[in-house]
Amino acid sequence: MASAQLPNQASLDADLAPEALTLADRVFSEIQNAIVKGEIKPGSKMSEAELASRYGVSRGPLREALRRLEGRKLLTRIPHVGVRVISLSFAELIHIYQVREAMEGMAARLAAENMSPEEVQGLKALLAEHEKQAEFQEGRAYFQEEGDFDFHYRIVQGSRNEVLSQMLCGELYHRVRLYRYQFSVTEGRPQKAFGEHHRIIEAIEAGDGEMAEILMRRHISSARKNIEAHFRERISHAPDAAAHEAGETRGKGRGNRPANHQE
Repeated sequence: MASAQLPNQASLDADLAPEALTLADRVFSEIQNAIVKGEIKPGSKMSEAELASRYGVSRGPLREALRRLEGRKLLTRIPHVGVRVISLSFAELIHIYQVREAMEGMAARLAAENMSPEEVQGLKALLAEHEKQAEFQEGRAYFQEEGDFDFHYRIVQGSRNEVLSQMLCGELYHRVRLYRYQFSVTEGRPQKAFGEHHRIIEAIEAGDGEMAEILMRRHISSARKNIEAHFRERISHAPDAAAHEAGETRGKGRGNRPANHQE
């Protein structure tokens, strides 16, 4: 019975060959970065034919990449519609930043207590690499790759708190990345955020957990206020759409409008 199933199983696992996995990894990374940078907008429908042509891959590796993006909650499958990029409402995004402010503040405090001198030096080296980005030097944006290349991710890992890591480095982490970069595309914001990162590192290096928490909370609060400023600007340009989302913030609805659909 088992032997009779082997040919079919081998056919089903064809995409798992090393070459296919390499292609799936590449297209997964490229599509994810395109989503994070706003090149593929929130709410956009994902066409397999268009994506296969754009990224030069067959449907097998592409579908594997899309499944992984669904697993990260960056894509959502809607019956009779297809796969789309997730789209958070203004209210949902603000709620996420309120949670981040409290939890990442705690992570920074714990990191000041638990990070080794070598890890702190690693944080400094990471910021030195970020500073070399052309778009950062031109004041256009501040992009961070995921995982260990991300300042916030490293702080959470440095907290040595598994619960915080699970909560901040899982689904929430990838949803935050979707909007964090796009809202950094504000005049003066990249340099301001970069300076805030440096001051947080100084507090962690000094072992001052209280100051590290205060600075991290201020940092994320500043990012939240930047999002709110974008929203206020939308009010002046599209009052009807903005009023709709304002109603959501008062609990009158939870629509699926992109938080930065004008970007």
